[in-house]
Amino acid sequence: MIKDITLGQYFPGESFMHKMDPRMKLILTLFYVVSLFLVPDFWGFAIVGALMLLIIIFSGISLKVVLRGLKPLMFIILFTAFFNVLYGGGEPLFPEIGWLSWLKAEGVRNALFMIVRIILLILGTSYLTYTTSPVMLTDAMERLLRPLKAFKLPVHELAMMMTIALRFIPTLIDETDKIINAQKARGADFETGNIFRRAKALIPILIPLLISAFRRAEELADAMECRCYHGGEGRTRYKVYSFGWRDFLALALMVTVIGAIILLMIF
Repeated sequence: MIKDITLGQYFPGESFMHKMDPRMKLILTLFYVVSLFLVPDFWGFAIVGALMLLIIIFSGISLKVVLRGLKPLMFIILFTAFFNVLYGGGEPLFPEIGWLSWLKAEGVRNALFMIVRIILLILGTSYLTYTTSPVMLTDAMERLLRPLKAFKLPVHELAMMMTIALRFIPTLIDETDKIINAQKARGADFETGNIFRRAKALIPILIPLLISAFRRAEELADAMECRCYHGGEGRTRYKVYSFGWRDFLALALMVTVIGAIILLMIF
């Protein structure tokens, strides 16, 4: 299950999305998230789903990779759906069947609505990191946040911290998997017992993982100091980004999708 988490990973390639400007990809991802929360009904999700299909085709990354990354999140998705069904209103779907009388039409609709929204949200944001390297993501964040320098905010340091945190997710996942295998080799049991026993069994995993995270952070800090890293002041860039036809085409497509969703909200 741990190995199925793909959040934060980067897959090199030469696809349409790989060649887009990272700044535009960040902007479009923000618009994509906003559009998901503007969707009024399932027709809106059909429009966003069509957009997601184009993203999958233009990224060159198999859908199986992202679907595999959904497995560890299925508990959260189903948990959210359960409470939407439990506290939903409307008429009972099966009033004749006593033990199913708690299933309400509005609750089931809300549950399905939330499941589709969460899945599309995870899919869309995952393809950002799949097609954008951490270095490119850092530069894009810094350039988009550049106006905040007027308020004396350390823009470069903030972008660096966010990207390093994202980059360390796969590393910590691999470290967790190694610790679990080592504990299993010593006879630890993580799969049997009630929920409290399983939670208690995680303590031998969390402590070594925490120590490992601090050790890696210290090694990274030492490496940056050895390379005379002093923040963004005076820093030059090897590659200068510029918007191209791919970026404007993707922007036009996103504007069209948001416009269609707004029309659905109005009519």
